[in-house]
Amino acid sequence: MSLADHATALKSSLASANLVPGPASALIPADFVPATRLAVSFGDKAVDLGTFFRSRECKQAPRISYSAERDEGDASYLFILTDPDAPTPDDPKFAFWRHYVVSGLKPEGKGGEKKTLTEYLGPGPKDDSKPHRYLFLLYREPAGLSLAKEDVGGEEFVQRRSFKPAEFAEKHGLKLVGVNWMTCAGDGWVG
Repeated sequence: MSLADHATALKSSLASANLVPGPASALIPADFVPATRLAVSFGDKAVDLGTFFRSRECKQAPRISYSAERDEGDASYLFILTDPDAPTPDDPKFAFWRHYVVSGLKPEGKGGEKKTLTEYLGPGPKDDSKPHRYLFLLYREPAGLSLAKEDVGGEEFVQRRSFKPAEFAEKHGLKLVGVNWMTCAGDGWVG
């Protein structure tokens, strides 16, 4: 699939999931056009614009990959996994829940020195909650950016809630270049 076709599919899927416009609209503008395709997988199962997962399938950190952007040379990237539906889609008072943040990433085959700013905590919707939407966000970092864990926030459970990815991105000059998303329900959820 070409990047243009991917952009069309992404825009349609984000709209159908009420991620644009909606609670994530400040995070993903309606006119967003991806500069690269963000591939995400848990084990052998790929995330593809809304793929459904159970919590048990997401215990290990996801594998991510993306191609270099045109004309961006040696750019590095920051990846965020966040939940706009915490604690439940009907009452998202803790949105955006911060599940994973990694800085200093390089495109496929470019090496790089990644730095985990928030350790991975897998999705864990309660069995009585409707499935949650999870956003995978890829940002181009400005040259010379050096972030520490303190810049993102603490690792404690309650410190992960109510993260503001759009404000964080703006403060640090991050440019959104790739998006993917999935839905996930508790292992015992019956829908």
